[in-house]
Amino acid sequence: MRRLALALALSLAAASALAQETLRVGSKRFTESYILGEILAQAARATGTPAEHKPGMGNTAILYEALRNGAIDVYPEYTGTIAREILKTDESLGLDELNARLAPLGLRAGTPLGFNNTYAIGMRREQAERLGVRSLSELARHPNVSLGLSHEFLGRRDGWPGLQAAYALPHAPRGLDHGIAYEALAAGEIDAMDLYSTDAKIERYALAVLADDRGFFPAYDALLLYRAEAPRRFPGAFAAFAGLENRIRAEHMVRLNARAEIAMQSFEAIAAEFLAGAGGASKTRRTLWSALFAPDFARLALEHLGLVFGSLAAAVLLGVPLGTLAATRRWLAQPVLVLTGLVQTIPSLALLAFLIPVTGTIGVWPALIALFLYALLPITRNTHAGVTQVPRGLKQAARALALRPRLILWKIELPLALPTILAGIKTSAVINVGTATIAAFIGAGGFGERIAQGLALNDHTVLLAGALPAAALALAVHALFELLERGFVERAH
Repeated sequence: MRRLALALALSLAAASALAQETLRVGSKRFTESYILGEILAQAARATGTPAEHKPGMGNTAILYEALRNGAIDVYPEYTGTIAREILKTDESLGLDELNARLAPLGLRAGTPLGFNNTYAIGMRREQAERLGVRSLSELARHPNVSLGLSHEFLGRRDGWPGLQAAYALPHAPRGLDHGIAYEALAAGEIDAMDLYSTDAKIERYALAVLADDRGFFPAYDALLLYRAEAPRRFPGAFAAFAGLENRIRAEHMVRLNARAEIAMQSFEAIAAEFLAGAGGASKTRRTLWSALFAPDFARLALEHLGLVFGSLAAAVLLGVPLGTLAATRRWLAQPVLVLTGLVQTIPSLALLAFLIPVTGTIGVWPALIALFLYALLPITRNTHAGVTQVPRGLKQAARALALRPRLILWKIELPLALPTILAGIKTSAVINVGTATIAAFIGAGGFGERIAQGLALNDHTVLLAGALPAAALALAVHALFELLERGFVERAH
């Protein structure tokens, strides 16, 4: 009886552990946010709380929507960003005021991490000295200085629109990814860029940070933004987060960023060493082999395959009947082909951004819908072409034998059109492998996650660690469909 009770208790404990919720931590698509997100996830796991880090999910708007709809529970944010971008106010708000205004949204801000990471504009030091530019007011007197600004900064209330108005800046900036802008600045392709004050590359590239002499930029004190009920659901994790309060100073954050951007260490290793209190820089440097077969390889591969074949299956289920209908009902051919073709003209990032408010979520569902829409045209068009190219004489002979139209379609037209239909499915599958990498920009995972990280860090090793498996997967999918086509053709003969 005692053994039975013990077995029952163990079973209940196991069931409870399996039922335990997973804390979902988000991060934006720049180095510091990746590191802080990984620190939060590892700190939570150390308390026994299952935690998942969704890295590089996008900009403020995407992370905010993810938090509101429950796709994530917490992410690192900044007070100035909350005030300007989320609450849409130009006031300088303290933590209590922020929380009073966040309460109706079901959100809270807390656990100040200890540093202020404000925006700034930087120039090459030698050029700034030559032109005598030390402040943003002085920059306004040099309209020929070329600016390369991150896309988010170009659209933020506390970014270029407000800065341009505050200083009457006459410049017409170019939009550049933040990580790439450093290389463009060093190469002389641009003269100035937007910076974060904790960027590790400011000293490496010998940049002069221009003084915000009119005090346009607010304080950007780093803290946590989370769903109001999250501390109740994950008490252990939030107790661990409380231990991070005021633990990271600005100079410390600069060193952590440098470990990722200059020493090329993984975010996981940096976070683990920070939480363990290890001093100094790790001697382990990221190689292509270690980056390629990092512990996340299996997860990313499964996510990528799920996106590709999930969307492809849905596209086949709709595209083949649509193409068949367009072939057998001639008046429907142009409307069907034009409508499916129109989707191809929409840029993938624009379509993904549009689908986020439509679906009310980020991640897998918007990505699957977008990939499904992109896969429709090749399948529909090839099905239409395959059915319409069946020799008329065969169909006339079938009618002469008194076969019904439906039987003619199933026994003659579709079997003869099958190689062409398979070619369309193969084209869609290969296209989807490449397009699925874009889905990582809205938190859908897959090998695009590494590509996004590589862009954020301007790290070619991480870029290749994402691009090479995606390319290999595209080749494998192509080969698989070639074998399927060959098998069907041989069976037909």
